[in-house]
Amino acid sequence: MTVKSNPDDWWMSTEDYAKRMKGVTLNLLVREVEHCVPFHTEVLGAKTEYVCVDFASFAYDQTTWMLHADHTYDGHPLYRSLTANLDRGIGCEIRVHGRDPDAACEAAQRLGYKILEPASDKPHGTREAFIYDPEGYLWCVDVTT
Repeated sequence: MTVKSNPDDWWMSTEDYAKRMKGVTLNLLVREVEHCVPFHTEVLGAKTEYVCVDFASFAYDQTTWMLHADHTYDGHPLYRSLTANLDRGIGCEIRVHGRDPDAACEAAQRLGYKILEPASDKPHGTREAFIYDPEGYLWCVDVTT
């Protein structure tokens, strides 16, 4: 993975990136973008579209999501809460459908991420695993059985 040191060196313009977003999108605020990339690529199986010190974009199936470094929100009303060192992700469960939960758990264990609940079959017809990313967001990866 090549991390761009210049956030202005985008693979597409910020205007073009904004235009492609439709419906509901996900933007996670993180302390350090580069530290989070292995979770999104190896555990979740996402493709890295772009990574720099301020921002990352990932794609999985037909979904894209973003990470923004905390410092990029220094003018945002949320910034004071970010710097209060609160737990992140409490009350939010993010789901990635179609990612093999056993493979995700293997990658999470190898990389030292916390597995809340290992892969298991659920009565509603899925096999799921619940894994925390480095920032404390809870991700559920699942496949139908």
